[in-house]
Amino acid sequence: MKKYTKQENSWIFYDWANSAYSIIITTAVFPLYYKAVATDAGVSLSNSTAYLGYSVAIATFILAMIGPILGAIADYEGLKKKFFLFFFLMGSVSTVSLAFVPGDNWLWLLIIYTITAVGFHGANIFYDAFLVDVTAEKRMNHISARGFGFGYIGSTIPFMISIAIILLAGKELIPLAVPTASKLAFVITAIWWFVFTIPMLKNVHQLHGIKREPNLLGGSFRRLGGTFKEIRKYRTVFLFLLAYFFYIDGVGTIINMSTAYGTDLGIDATSLLIILFVTQVVAAPFSILYGKLAQKFTGKKMLYVGICIYIIVCIYAFFMKTTMDFWILAMLVATSQGGIQALSRSYFARIVPKEKANEFFGFYNIFGKFASVMGPLLVALTTQLTGSSANGVFSLVVLFVIGLAILAKVPEPDDKVNAA
Repeated sequence: MKKYTKQENSWIFYDWANSAYSIIITTAVFPLYYKAVATDAGVSLSNSTAYLGYSVAIATFILAMIGPILGAIADYEGLKKKFFLFFFLMGSVSTVSLAFVPGDNWLWLLIIYTITAVGFHGANIFYDAFLVDVTAEKRMNHISARGFGFGYIGSTIPFMISIAIILLAGKELIPLAVPTASKLAFVITAIWWFVFTIPMLKNVHQLHGIKREPNLLGGSFRRLGGTFKEIRKYRTVFLFLLAYFFYIDGVGTIINMSTAYGTDLGIDATSLLIILFVTQVVAAPFSILYGKLAQKFTGKKMLYVGICIYIIVCIYAFFMKTTMDFWILAMLVATSQGGIQALSRSYFARIVPKEKANEFFGFYNIFGKFASVMGPLLVALTTQLTGSSANGVFSLVVLFVIGLAILAKVPEPDDKVNAA
C-alpha cells in the first residue's frame, strides 16, 4: 500500500473532526444531559426516550426529502464543496447553540438537536461523495475504513476531556455544576469539529462533475427523473440500496438510542460514559481491520460478518439485565459498527458513476435516512406500548435479516458495475 496523498489524508481527517459529534452529541453526553433535563421537568423515562426517538426521526426525514435533489445539484462542477460547507456550518454552529438553551427547556434542546443532526448528516452526504474524488477505486475500501478508524481515535480526545470535566464537576473538584460541564462539552465538540475540518476545506476538491447549465434546479430534477427512468441500468446500485435500507436502519438506531436505553436499564451516567469511551477505543482498530480483511475476503463478505454480529447484539440486548451485560453488548457493537458503515460507503462508491456521485449518494442518504425514520419510530412506539426498551431493540432483528437476504443478491463491484 503506497503512502497516503494529501487529499486522502485531508478527507480521512474529516472523520477525525466530525466523529466528536457522533460520540458526544449523538451517543453520550447530550442524551444523558437531555434525559436529566426532561426528568427534572417531569417527563417519564419511557416518554423522554420516545421523544428523543421522534426527534431523530424528524431530522432524518428532512434529510431524506432533500438529499437526492441537493446531491443532483451538487454534481454540477464546483458545487460539491459549497454544499458541504453550508451543512458543516449549520451543524457546528447549532452544536454551540445547545450550550445556550435554558437548563429547564427540554423541548428547545430537542429542536436545536434536530438542527445539529440535519447539519451533521447533510455534510456527510457530500463528504461521502468526495471519496470518488480523493482516491482510486481499488483503494476505496481501505481509505473509507481508515477514515472511520481515525474517526474513532479522534473522537476519544474531546470525549475524554468532556468526561473529565463532567466527572470533576460531579465530585465538586472544579467550580462547575454538572449541567454547565455538559454544556461545555457541546462547545468543545463544535470547536474540535471546526478546527479539524480545515484540511478538508483546503485540500479536497471536486474532480468529477457535470457541466453547468443555465437552470441548475430544473436540470437537476430532469437528471433525477432520467435516473429513475433508467433504473434498470442501475439495478445493482438500487438493489444494494434496498439491502442497505434495512441493515443500516438497525445500526443507526442502536447508535442513536444506546445511551437512552442504558439509562432506562438503570445504568448510572458515569458507567455509561466510561463504556462509551472504551467502545470508541475498541472500534478504531476494528474499523481499520475490516478494511484490511475486505481486501482479502471482499467487502461484501465482511458486510455479512458485520450484519450477523448486529443480529447477535439485538438478541443479546433483549435479555440484558446488568451493567456487565451492557459492557458485553457495547464491545460487540464496537467490533463492527465502524466496519459496516465504512465498507457500505466504499462498496457504494465503487458501483456508482463517478460524475453522478453526489446524486447517487443523495439516494444513499435517502435510503439510509428513511430507514433511520423507521428504526427509532419502531423502538419508540414499542417502548411506549410495552413499557420495555428491550422489546424495541429486539424487533430490529428482522431488519438485519431482510438486509442480509437482499445483500446476498447484489453482485460484487468487480463482477459487474452499475449494470443488471
